[in-house]
Amino acid sequence: MTNTRRSVTGTAPLLDARALNRATLERQLLLRPARLSAAAAVEHLLGLQAQNVKPPYYALAARLDGFTPEALSRLMADREVVRIVTMRSTIHTHTADDCLTLRPLVQPARDRELVAFRAGLAGVDLDRLAAIARELVEAEPRTMKQLREALLQEWPDADPQSLAVAARCRLPLVQVTPRGLWERSGQVSLTTAEHWLGRPAQPAPTPDTVVLRYLGAFGPASVKDMQAWAGMTRLRDAFERLRPRLVTFRDASGVELFDLPDAPRPDPDTPAPPRFLPEFDNLLLSHADRTRVVPPAYRGRSWKGNMAYRSLLVDGFLAGLWRLAEDALVIEPFGHLTRKQRDEVTAEGERMLRIMHPQTPYDIRFGAVRT
Repeated sequence: MTNTRRSVTGTAPLLDARALNRATLERQLLLRPARLSAAAAVEHLLGLQAQNVKPPYYALAARLDGFTPEALSRLMADREVVRIVTMRSTIHTHTADDCLTLRPLVQPARDRELVAFRAGLAGVDLDRLAAIARELVEAEPRTMKQLREALLQEWPDADPQSLAVAARCRLPLVQVTPRGLWERSGQVSLTTAEHWLGRPAQPAPTPDTVVLRYLGAFGPASVKDMQAWAGMTRLRDAFERLRPRLVTFRDASGVELFDLPDAPRPDPDTPAPPRFLPEFDNLLLSHADRTRVVPPAYRGRSWKGNMAYRSLLVDGFLAGLWRLAEDALVIEPFGHLTRKQRDEVTAEGERMLRIMHPQTPYDIRFGAVRT
């Protein structure tokens, strides 16, 4: 490992894409299966991207030793983790404690989001809307359709979708179970985090506190990297306050990177086993510069419009896509895989299937190289 501080000449040491890759994989629990509980992993990772129900389960299967889908499902049923809109205005699975603090942290960003809907909210008192919406969803969980219809009774001339978005932005609305449970999902019904968890929201943590946690899970990283992860701006001041407690590096483009002094930065030649990641995995979305995971030649290959594909890592980097067909795990590499790599990918695929689908007999097939 290297824990080099800024050199005496004032030039920060260089971390190339491979060094950044191994450091980030280590923080993301992807170099080796971690012996952590599902709850501890969700906390360490500051939540899991969760636009769809299944991705958090596959994300933990790729990261944890001894994980079973029932472990996360049980946490959700017991209200120890929840699904809520937070970072980047997207749904995340957070621990209850992080739900009650990280949502207040990003609330200013959610308020700014409403600027795009102001035409549809002309004449709407947003404070009154929030109060009415809170009363509605705390009386009983409501779908977005039910919420729109109820709010339209108060503001019949407003845009229905804008009213629902305003409620989602102004209130910390969680998706109640059975939505999110493994193999028992249902429609999206919402109530407030405070009502669902039976305790009030907490004061937002200081940006400095969250910077330290972000670096622990995603570092080394630039200011823009963290702003991309959080969907927030103006975080430079927090990094500058923390500078005496941090070490600095530079990437191949000369961008300054910050890190925790004692955080792991493995040797760039550390082996990185293949990993099957879900769509919208945190690893692929939490940096402004994603070349530490996505080779420039494959930029944009794991996306189509607003849809993300399930991603395959080989040697730590994006190397293809995967999907479950009716009877097979189908792997579609972006380039040639050696026999050794194919064997390692197959072994990891078998491990993932044992965890996620132990009762279903899937073949493993390599499709044509995607170009």
